[in-house]
Amino acid sequence: MEDEEILSMHAKNQGVLNIAPQFKVKNRKELGEAYTPGVAIISKLIERYPELKDKYTLSGKLIALVTDGSAVLGLGNIGPAGGLPVVEGKALLYKDLANVNALPLTVEQVPVDEFVTTLKNMQESFAGFHLEDIKAPRCFEIEEKLSKAVNIPVYHDDQEGTAIVVLAALINAAKVVNKDLKELKVVINGVGASGVATARLLFAAGIKNIAFVDINGPIHADSQNYNHYQTDLVKQSSDQTPYNSLDEAVKGRDVFIGLSDADVLSEDQVKTMANDPIIFALANPRPEIDPQAAERAEVAVMATGSSQYPNQVNNILVFPGLYKGLLTTSLNKVDFGLEMAIASGLASMISNPTAKKIVPGVFDDGVVNTVAQAVRHYASKENNN
Repeated sequence: MEDEEILSMHAKNQGVLNIAPQFKVKNRKELGEAYTPGVAIISKLIERYPELKDKYTLSGKLIALVTDGSAVLGLGNIGPAGGLPVVEGKALLYKDLANVNALPLTVEQVPVDEFVTTLKNMQESFAGFHLEDIKAPRCFEIEEKLSKAVNIPVYHDDQEGTAIVVLAALINAAKVVNKDLKELKVVINGVGASGVATARLLFAAGIKNIAFVDINGPIHADSQNYNHYQTDLVKQSSDQTPYNSLDEAVKGRDVFIGLSDADVLSEDQVKTMANDPIIFALANPRPEIDPQAAERAEVAVMATGSSQYPNQVNNILVFPGLYKGLLTTSLNKVDFGLEMAIASGLASMISNPTAKKIVPGVFDDGVVNTVAQAVRHYASKENNN
């Protein structure tokens, strides 16, 4: 698609979203019902019972989709205004795919506590927060503090969305190569927002042998050039080997998960991995290893972040259905149990996984409803405990 065509499409209607009324005002009676004096009845009721705002106002079905534009995929730190088209596009997907209302918002790149306070002070207007394109480690601090400060769900798509789809894909990839999921030896290359969240979820799912490599090489428990979120992960792993390079870390591994940059994994490195290696090369727009090179190295299962190849690991499989489900439950946290339930639901959509089909496609029927149902089922179990 040409640049001019894209610019024309977005300029035609000043973006891709609009606000539509639920109630037509055509006469005095309808004006009185929709606005004054009718709203006084609603306002007085909500004053007495604040929880009823979710029943009588938009707040009960509206998600805040928030960015500071500090870590936009493939573009880097382009600022809050630069990040706005991304969250607007995701709001469109929420509506088109799941009929969920999401409002794109930007917040300046202010200190973490100020950022959290800003959103906390707006929480009565929303049923949940979806955080987007916020750099690490800032994103970890914001999500942790905001989750504790508000009574509505907080979800960071770059973290939890990626982690959930990776786990779903890995559940089925393990079946393809006939290996026990929990016994897999994994190396994660790229330990930023998505890498940290993916590791946390894999640990929660029972996968304990994970090695970590980032831009400055392997991460050790006592590394001084990495943040504590990264070094804490190493301390949780059953493998405490002080690797000196990716060459060493990848040797004998069952799984390589790349959340980093293009062309960082070679054919020769893949050939040192365990039999039937699983490669998730998720860097965009170009993967950590070209799929043709991976095929020459006899990779058993290959996934990328691109729609050009089979097995696209993409967050769009998660977020529309996640909030479609959350809006119908009383859940106010996105925890590991919920993430694993969604991953299991997505994996179950592929009844007979193959090397070319370990996750559903973005536009496959039933993806949104499967995720929403997994959320509702998890909420039901939580309520009964």
